[in-house]
Amino acid sequence: MSEVQNWIEGFQQSIDFMEENLASTLEIEDVAQKAALSPFYYQRIFGALCGMTVGEYIRARRMTLAAQELSSGDEKVIDVALKYGYDSPDSFAKTFQRFHGISPSKAREPGAHLRSLAPLHIKISLEGGKMLDYRIVEKAPFTVIGIKRRFNSDTSYQDIPKFWNEWAADMKGLKGMFGVCLDMDGKNFDYWIADNYAPWDDIPEGCEWTVIPGGLWAQFKCKGPLPDSLQSVNTQIWSEWLPTVKGYSLAGNYSLEVYGPPTEKPEDYESYIWIPLKKE
Repeated sequence: MSEVQNWIEGFQQSIDFMEENLASTLEIEDVAQKAALSPFYYQRIFGALCGMTVGEYIRARRMTLAAQELSSGDEKVIDVALKYGYDSPDSFAKTFQRFHGISPSKAREPGAHLRSLAPLHIKISLEGGKMLDYRIVEKAPFTVIGIKRRFNSDTSYQDIPKFWNEWAADMKGLKGMFGVCLDMDGKNFDYWIADNYAPWDDIPEGCEWTVIPGGLWAQFKCKGPLPDSLQSVNTQIWSEWLPTVKGYSLAGNYSLEVYGPPTEKPEDYESYIWIPLKKE
């Protein structure tokens, strides 16, 4: 079996595990283990491949099944709510309303309009045609200084740009050279807006420091306006590069975005994604 097939099968097993346990408590650590990945990387890869977070997928699948059960059976709303992990009818009803646009009781009415998300099946098509510019380098540990905030993986795509906008209004003496993701517990991570630390300079007020471990890094170039260039390369990394790379595997639960100096033309702007690796 090829490396690509192994990778796809492992990821599909994780999705099948979620499907089999939608009526049970699902922990991201258990889901990620099925794909032989850390929770940190699993959630990043899932988002890039599937276009939604793990939490969004689980909620959507639960709401899909809950609607089917309410519309075709005599189950009580409270029983369906409890089955899919909601402690109260109110919290269940709010989630149901957001997903379907109607209340759970309305789902019983003939002709009710309901939404449905089918189970995911991972299929990676390696068609090529678009170059991915990267290099693998070894770096010593280095220190960065910056401001940090803790984010939940489910909402980080929406919340991190807001963090950057807040920083842009009061830059706190930082240039914003790095965006650093550091996993904390598999569900939440610290995101830093940071610069290289210069020992001869004072640390700006409100800033902290942290050490980025040394080791091997895959450094991917992203060219073009943000955020499209970063997002495009990020998807390529997880869907095309990672399944086929030989001799290396992911290391550490952290990653970096590296931002270059401004350019006159947005299409000339260069940024980078750094992923830590280890030799197999």
